[in-house]
Amino acid sequence: MRYRTGIVWQVAILAGCLQFACAAPETRQPLDVTEEIQAANEQFVAAFASSDAEALTALYTQDGKLLPPNSDVVAGTAAIQGFWQMVMEAGVAQAQLTTEEAEGFDGTAFEVGGYSLYDSDGNMIDEGKYVVIWKRTEDGWRLHRDIWNSSVPIASE
Repeated sequence: MRYRTGIVWQVAILAGCLQFACAAPETRQPLDVTEEIQAANEQFVAAFASSDAEALTALYTQDGKLLPPNSDVVAGTAAIQGFWQMVMEAGVAQAQLTTEEAEGFDGTAFEVGGYSLYDSDGNMIDEGKYVVIWKRTEDGWRLHRDIWNSSVPIASE
């Protein structure tokens, strides 16, 4: 009799586990974080306009990464600051960012947008598109992974 009772309990536990395993997963709706991301982008644009690579770098997470076109991955605070300093010294004086979509889940968000880069005379140097993965920190949203590519056709020779 004890053996049968044990089997009954095992079957009951198994059935209960299967019920929870087969239950529909909880679906979370994405959060619209467009305004928050646009505010962070305004800080990015202002830092760029001030030629302040340090302030620009502060907008990234400590373990942030840039994935620029035609380049290796740029990882970490010092490397990111060096990259943006080099870009500014190369003549890029202003950046314009346009958020096309931004959605978040808990402390992570993604953004898809477009950019334009200008020299100090206001001439467009480049334009293209980007995807950013953002992380919410105690200081607000910070760029965590930043990838972009140009929409300007490669000059033919």
